[in-house]
Amino acid sequence: QVQLVESGGGLVQAGGSLRLSCVASGRTFSSTFSRRAMGWFRQAPGKEREFVAAMYWNGSDKHYADSVKGRFTISSDNAKTTGYLQLDSLKAEDTAVYYCAAGAYVTSTSNDYAYWGQGTQVTVSS
Repeated sequence: QVQLVESGGGLVQAGGSLRLSCVASGRTFSSTFSRRAMGWFRQAPGKEREFVAAMYWNGSDKHYADSVKGRFTISSDNAKTTGYLQLDSLKAEDTAVYYCAAGAYVTSTSNDYAYWGQGTQVTVSS
């Protein structure tokens, strides 16, 4: 079992930055965990959950949604137990609850991720 806890959300003005963190615990010390995927998704009010970014916990194979490419950066720490999503040049349309997820492989499909955090709210004022 893997537990994920996000933090770092908040209220920021358009053009500003935030860094979201995702702390993984549980079976993260398994030798296979670094070869598992970390995904970030977001869900705005009244909208479906959408893919934001994903990579393997070891830092390889990074993918981004077109809407955030060049503005958001996904990464992990050396211990590979904390994931990050750096949000730069934020826009009002980035306002959403952001979720961290862990799964077997990098994919943009939320159903492919078995473990989810509780989410952290990001609000961008225009």
